Amino acid sequence: MKRSATFVAECFWPDVTESDLEKLDRRVIAAASRLGHDSQPVSYLGSILVPELLAAGHEVTVLDNFMYSQNSLAQVCANRNFRVVRGDIRIEAVLTPLLREAEIVIPLAAYVGAPLCARDPVGARSVNHDAILMMLKLVERSQYVFMPTTNSAYGSGDKNNFCTEESPLRPISQYAIEKVEVEKALLRHPAAVSLRLATVFGMAPRMRIDLLVNDFTYRAVHDRFVVLFESSFKRNYIHVRDVAGAFLHAIANRERLRGQIYNVGLSDANVSKRELCETIARRVPGFVFLEAPVGKDPDQRNYIVSNAKMEATGWRPKFSLDAGIEELVKGFTMIRNTRYGNV
Repeated sequence: MKRSATFVAECFWPDVTESDLEKLDRRVIAAASRLGHDSQPVSYLGSILVPELLAAGHEVTVLDNFMYSQNSLAQVCANRNFRVVRGDIRIEAVLTPLLREAEIVIPLAAYVGAPLCARDPVGARSVNHDAILMMLKLVERSQYVFMPTTNSAYGSGDKNNFCTEESPLRPISQYAIEKVEVEKALLRHPAAVSLRLATVFGMAPRMRIDLLVNDFTYRAVHDRFVVLFESSFKRNYIHVRDVAGAFLHAIANRERLRGQIYNVGLSDANVSKRELCETIARRVPGFVFLEAPVGKDPDQRNYIVSNAKMEATGWRPKFSLDAGIEELVKGFTMIRNTRYGNV
C-alpha cells in the first residue's frame, strides 16, 4: 500500500539539509480538516506548509471543510501531487480512508485559543478533543503522528516562571485543558511526537491578525496605540515559518524524536507584553502603548520557556522576533480589514 503523510496543517519553512530531505518519504498526504481557526491546511500555517511539501517532492492530500471560503492553496492546484478533499475531521467515514493512505499524520484541525473556545465550547471540544481521540484510535501503530500542542498549559510556570518539558502543567482555559488531555493520549501512541508551540507570529497567505505579535503590530501600524493589561506577563514566541520548519525537522528525524515532547519557540524571545511593544516601537515611529489595570489573560500565561531540548536535536529557528515585526509592518501596509482574524 502506498503510504503518505496526513496533515491538518499550518505553515512550513525548510530548516533541513539536502541529506535530511533524502530521508523523507516522498509520498505525502497532507490531509487536513479545516474545522477550527488556526491550525488547518488551507489556513495560517498550511497555506505555506503544503506548497513547501509539494516542492520537496511529496504527494499531498488536504482534508478541509473550507469554513472561511478560503482559497489560499489555489496556487498549487496545478501540481499533480496535490489532492484536496472537502470534509470534516469529526466524521469517521471521511477520515478513515485517508488515514489508511497515510504514513505520517499531523492533526492540526483545531479551535485555537481560549477566546474562540469560550465562544463555542461545544464545537471546540468536538474538534480539539473528540475528533483527535477518534483519530488516535484509527491510526495504525506504524503510522507517525506529529501533533502541535501548546505551551499555554504551563500557566505561570514554577516560582521563577521557568518551564521545560518536565514542568508540571497548570492549564486554565478550555483550550489548554483539552490540549493536555489529548497530549496524554497522543503519547500512548508508539510513534508520536508532541510539539508544544510558543505564540506564533509572521505573515502567511491566509493571514491571522488576532495572534499577539500580529495583533499588536497591526494596531501599531493602523491605530498607533495599544492599551496593555498584565504588561509584565512573559510569553515565548516563534515565527510561523519556523514552526513549519520544526515539523519538517521532526519528520526527517522521526526515529530519534518519537515518543517525546518538545517545546518549539525562540529562546531569545521570552519577553513581556511591555517588552514586545518596545520592540515594535523601534519599527513603528509614533507607536504609543499605555498600561491599565484592566483585563485578564484567560490562559494566565506568564513564563519563560526552555527550547533547549528541541535545539539539541539540531533544529534552529531562522526568524527573530524583530525580523518578524519588520515583516509584519510591511504586510500590514497592504492589509486593513478584519477578515484576517479568527475571533
